[in-house]
This record gives sequence, C-alpha cells and structure tokens, in this order.
Amino acid sequence: MKTRLKRKSFFIDERELGAARRALGVATDSETIRAALREVARMTVLARFMDRTSGSLTPGSFSGR
Repeated sequence: MKTRLKRKSFFIDERELGAARRALGVATDSETIRAALREVARMTVLARFMDRTSGSLTPGSFSGR
C-alpha cells in the first residue's frame, strides 16, 4: 500500500515527543508521530478483540493467525 503523506503544522511538547521517540525506537520527529499513530491504531484493534473475546477463549482456541 502506498503511503499518503500530508504536511501538518502543530504545537507539540518536545519532552513528550522525545519520550515517545525513545519508547518507539525511532530517530526523527516524523517517524515518531507516524509510529505513534500506528501503535494507537494497533492497540485499539487489540482492545476491541479483547473486549469481544473476554471469557470466551480457552487454551488452544486461538492460533494467533
């Protein structure tokens, strides 16, 4: 899938940006923001999955694929 980029201008706390950069293991501000957005989306999918399957999964009932 081709990535579509759009230029944005906004204010951001540099300490929070630095903390996110280190946590995500990336090098630039742009990479930090893109990785953080991907991670939030991934975590949302995981949280929804956990809500849907809470109490219904048993050992061996989910292969992870």
